[in-house]
Amino acid sequence: MKSGKNSLYDDLKRQILTMELEPDEDLDEVTLSERYGLSRTPVRDVFRRLAGDGYIEIRENRGARVSPMNHSTLRHFFQVAPMIYAAIGRLAVQNFKPKQLVDLKQTQTLFRTASEATDPVTMVLENNRFHEIMGEMSGNVYLQPSLNRLLIDHARIAGTQFRPRTEEMWARMRLSVDQHDGFIAAIEAHDEDAVVDLVFEHWELSRDRMEMYITPKGLKADALVDGPVAVSMEKSS
Repeated sequence: MKSGKNSLYDDLKRQILTMELEPDEDLDEVTLSERYGLSRTPVRDVFRRLAGDGYIEIRENRGARVSPMNHSTLRHFFQVAPMIYAAIGRLAVQNFKPKQLVDLKQTQTLFRTASEATDPVTMVLENNRFHEIMGEMSGNVYLQPSLNRLLIDHARIAGTQFRPRTEEMWARMRLSVDQHDGFIAAIEAHDEDAVVDLVFEHWELSRDRMEMYITPKGLKADALVDGPVAVSMEKSS
């Protein structure tokens, strides 16, 4: 059974990754203390842990808030993400342990099951965990924190790809799931080049969806011409 502190940590992490808590949203220490039956001190301990992991920011005399996503952070994200993912993939092949490969396969099973059930929340979380495990496989104390910080924003801005509305989006989602199987096979075969190739294919698939989320198609300039205002003007003339 999880303690109140662990439950609070896990719940806030999940809510941030799935955008239930939005970027920049303030966290109410008092409300969370009451909801989880905790005093203010353990809640602050959880906040510090989440801040250290990159999920939230603690501002002096202003409390805690969910880590923001703005032009600067997104620019940095797109600049370095493929480089870090590729380095993690190569090191994962070199350093993985058998137990980690078992964990990766189990997580992939959960990810595929969630995709078949069209469960976007579970897909976001299991996808995030899949890539976290690859980071753990790398065994690199410098790259892992960078990867984990990237994965937070990757989950937040890529979650829409797990909510398919068209056949094209369904096809992309199925391809994403299949690429995870490819990662497992390539790591198991100790094939660094295959893993790196998959990293870039997987990144391009995600990047397309993220860019569509960040820069959606604009409304037509004349979208409201035939709307209520136009009709009202016609009646008065």
